[in-house]
Amino acid sequence: MLVHAAQLQTRLAAGIEQLGLTLPSQAPARLLAYLEQLHRWNKAFNLSGIRDPEAMLPYHLLDSLSLLPYIDGKRVADVGTGAGLPGLPLAICLPDVHFILIDSNSKKTRFIFQTAAQLGLDNIEVVHARVEDYAAEPAVDIVTSRAFASLSEFIAACRHLLRAGQGAKLLAMKGRMPDAELVTIAEDFHLYASYGLRVPDLDAERCVLDLRPRAALVC
Repeated sequence: MLVHAAQLQTRLAAGIEQLGLTLPSQAPARLLAYLEQLHRWNKAFNLSGIRDPEAMLPYHLLDSLSLLPYIDGKRVADVGTGAGLPGLPLAICLPDVHFILIDSNSKKTRFIFQTAAQLGLDNIEVVHARVEDYAAEPAVDIVTSRAFASLSEFIAACRHLLRAGQGAKLLAMKGRMPDAELVTIAEDFHLYASYGLRVPDLDAERCVLDLRPRAALVC
């Protein structure tokens, strides 16, 4: 068990309330179990630069959960997922959505596979590959990323994963608004919307950018 588990449980409940979320009854316990696994594996495999579970809670769990209101598809790919962020916390909270978690680091995909099995999550598909080399069958409604490089690289690497048609989108989580990056994105993509994220207990600017193919915007 994590040290100060009761305190983490209280902080998680407060963070979920501040985010205005209603989660499945088993989700909070599973989120803390994921945090415990991440803390344990991190000692040996360096999955995250953040070592303290009390710091992991806002930086990893609550930050990932802040994306929940924008997940409105049934198939979601999380690219460069690392230790499963934001995909694994999102999958815990959205059991009816299929998540494909993609990373080229075998240690990290092994951690995700083991953790998903331990938590009894059957809506997660773990892919050990470079995203450029992976073909989603069928294609996905949404591609998320929390730690990808620039927006132009995100679009170039992931556009082939998206299904055709309206509503398909890339959701890029960023710190402050990346105005310089927006100038460089592919001409056939469009900033459909941007949303500021207020993450409880996290003193940092956060936003999510909703990027969509221009053709999908034409009725």
